[in-house]
Amino acid sequence: MKSVGVIFTYKEEPDTGRMRAHSCSASVVDSPGGNVVLTAAHCSGTRAVFVPAYDTGSALDKQPYGFYRVDKWFVDPRYDHPNTKDKTSDLDFAFAGLAASASGKKAQDVVGSNRLARTPDPTNNVTMVGYPTAEHDHLDSAVRCPTQTWALPGFYQIQALCSGMYGGVSGGPWFSKIDANGETGEIIGNVGGYNGGGNDANVDWLTYSPIHGEQFFRLYDDAKNNRTVNRPDPYIQPPLPYSMGGGGTWQHAKQLASGDFNGNGHSDMIAVWSDGEVTLYSSDGNGHFTGEHQLLAANTTWTHAETITAGDFTGSSQFDLMVRWSDGEVTLYGDIGSKGLHWAGTQMIKAKSIWVNATQITAGRFNAAQYVTDLVVRWSDGELTLYTNVSAGTFGQEHTLKNPNRTWEDAKLLASGEFSGNAKWDLMVQWSDGELDNYVGTTTSGLGAEQRIKNPNSLLTHNTVMTTGNFTGNHFTDDLVIRWSDGETTMYIDTGASHLGTEENLVPKA
Repeated sequence: MKSVGVIFTYKEEPDTGRMRAHSCSASVVDSPGGNVVLTAAHCSGTRAVFVPAYDTGSALDKQPYGFYRVDKWFVDPRYDHPNTKDKTSDLDFAFAGLAASASGKKAQDVVGSNRLARTPDPTNNVTMVGYPTAEHDHLDSAVRCPTQTWALPGFYQIQALCSGMYGGVSGGPWFSKIDANGETGEIIGNVGGYNGGGNDANVDWLTYSPIHGEQFFRLYDDAKNNRTVNRPDPYIQPPLPYSMGGGGTWQHAKQLASGDFNGNGHSDMIAVWSDGEVTLYSSDGNGHFTGEHQLLAANTTWTHAETITAGDFTGSSQFDLMVRWSDGEVTLYGDIGSKGLHWAGTQMIKAKSIWVNATQITAGRFNAAQYVTDLVVRWSDGELTLYTNVSAGTFGQEHTLKNPNRTWEDAKLLASGEFSGNAKWDLMVQWSDGELDNYVGTTTSGLGAEQRIKNPNSLLTHNTVMTTGNFTGNHFTDDLVIRWSDGETTMYIDTGASHLGTEENLVPKA
């Protein structure tokens, strides 16, 4: 991309011969004077030149788009020092004002310019572009990496996983959009921040960026207007963004269940982890998760939770959690938003029962008028059973939807929700070959009419856990959350009877 290039530093006059000792990356950004580049603060403060679309095979005075001396640096003085690990690393961005080229041309007029936008959210799809130093990359050329971001806990920064981001990419842009010309785009981040924006001890290929917020655009304003930067007050971190973490963590999310646990009118989500920890994730009702609360620390008991679901079985307008354990015992924990999980719960079925064969369970409102008090069970022999009027201590009335059969032995995952927009819920089934079906109108009379969502496919065979909740503003339980085998976790907002909804990434892949 000709609007992205390298920064060379020098003590005397720059050597016009073949230069390979470039130190950082930078990008031309829109400015009235056509002469501003964005880089990292730890790249600033020295005599330097900017070379757009650097060509390692050409001498400095033979570069395809020329070179431009740095006339003035614009850096937030509260930024502490290179490779800092304190909160001032949030300010690791800088701008440089450039002189015209030897032929009198301004950088922006020659290579175009990029637009700057606020970092919209901790979770974004971005494309990083930067130039590793020659010692790390023998080709001595730019690298490009499409990836996903998430928040860096404790800092006003985001992070992303991408191999190839060696030293030298510092200051390089993170594009949220690339224009049709392929040369410019919209920038929402830059390599920099914690530890100088790069790998810390025992962490491979994590790259950081300051969030482009108020302090960033305040500095951009100074650079555009060629003003002296004055920041007399100490840096105070803004409210930090919440992150659900990365895919490496979420690969260990063994079970998920969704429901209105807090009685706030929309769903939250519970995760049971492979080490027995249980976490409640709060949502804002607008498709975002805003915080988490540990219900149980890692323990050996909950490692035996084989399948879970959530429903309002106690009719209190606060959802309950039902657990089938590995020994066949079934326990109902009522009103966990207020009671938590530090109690015995209500035993629904004793250990060593036939329920050891209950492969999947999902709660819904297939027959009930108001509360989510129905339960669908898929047994290991393919039998499918609907229990209505389930409450604390009883499974109510039993209705056979499918007799034992080989076909339903291949039902990998179950979920339920208001996908068809009817008063009654539908049953969603993920099959072992990746096929995804929705059964509309499932009642005590039988399984509903099949609506195909996805034909057999290889992608959905990586669907490991799924749950459905009311996470968005339409007030229907139709937002499908899938945790994939690589830890990526995705919400499909407003999923319909025959199609997946709008895709929103919650957790990037490992």
